[in-house]
Amino acid sequence: MKSGDEWVAWPVGDEVFLAAAAAAGVQVPLEQAPVWDRFDAATEGRSHLARLAVGPDGGAPVALISLSAYSLRGFPYVWARHAPLMLVEPTPDAEFAVRDALIRYSKEEWTDVVFMRLHARHRAPDLRPLLQSVTYDRTVVIDVQRPADEYLASLSKKFRYTVRQALKHDDVVVADETEAAAADFTELHEIYQETAERDGFGIFDAEVYRAMVDALQPHARVFVARHTSAEDPRGRAIAWAIVTDYEGAAHYVYAGASQEARELDATVRLLWDVLAILRSKSVRTFDMGGVDSDLAPSLASVGLFKRKWGAESAVDPAWDVPAKRSTYALLVGLLRAKRLLTGRR
Repeated sequence: MKSGDEWVAWPVGDEVFLAAAAAAGVQVPLEQAPVWDRFDAATEGRSHLARLAVGPDGGAPVALISLSAYSLRGFPYVWARHAPLMLVEPTPDAEFAVRDALIRYSKEEWTDVVFMRLHARHRAPDLRPLLQSVTYDRTVVIDVQRPADEYLASLSKKFRYTVRQALKHDDVVVADETEAAAADFTELHEIYQETAERDGFGIFDAEVYRAMVDALQPHARVFVARHTSAEDPRGRAIAWAIVTDYEGAAHYVYAGASQEARELDATVRLLWDVLAILRSKSVRTFDMGGVDSDLAPSLASVGLFKRKWGAESAVDPAWDVPAKRSTYALLVGLLRAKRLLTGRR
């Protein structure tokens, strides 16, 4: 798109950013909203960098983007989670023109930034696979306001049976424990460590999850399933989930489950109860996060579980866009060498 060569990026305030998105009828994800800045500020090695508009010089914006500053092995980069927010049709040419404006702005204003990490619908030569992270282009989104009995009837016969069996465990109790998790995430982190070791993925320190829950109030909630008994009425935690909710759109962000929870189908019970709570709060959608595809084969195990809850749909994946190509190539080489030495992918 030749006219896209004229597009430029410029900083905008929070109110202008939100108003421009609203005027275009574009949903602002939590990660692009001003409330997310608090989580950036509470996380070591991260900070909110800027909110920008992109469009013709002196004209109306065609895209909006909020960027956070990160560092990878000492190399500064910026990440725009679930953005740019396109206010025009996201054609391949339009997406490239927006990225071109952003890279030019970065080179002028943030001279140390090595690459930008952002989302795009269309593959293009300037887009690179993520370094040390997993992205996805398929997800499962549930219509929360669909009546529970109607929703249950839409599930497979086998999974309907699983749900009904999970709901029969009266000794499994689900509750909102956001306040406790925002103060101390230790108990839930121990479950997450078990989950990570079993399923083979890495996790952050407990403080990161605690800070997230605390900083994003009231848009982040922690739901916990406990196995109770006569001797222990409160019960021990066996499964949990962090769920965000912003402007009627909820997301299944992090979750952990012990082996005991798997035996009791406590994660199924947990999610069923979470959906009921969200339905009562008039939340519209519940995005379960990434499922596997050719782009994200490592998500096969979670994809198998999530697809039981509904049909998959497309979502724009994240990509790296080099701002300093030679430095980015050096970083790619360093990471490749490390993987060869450690045997890790």
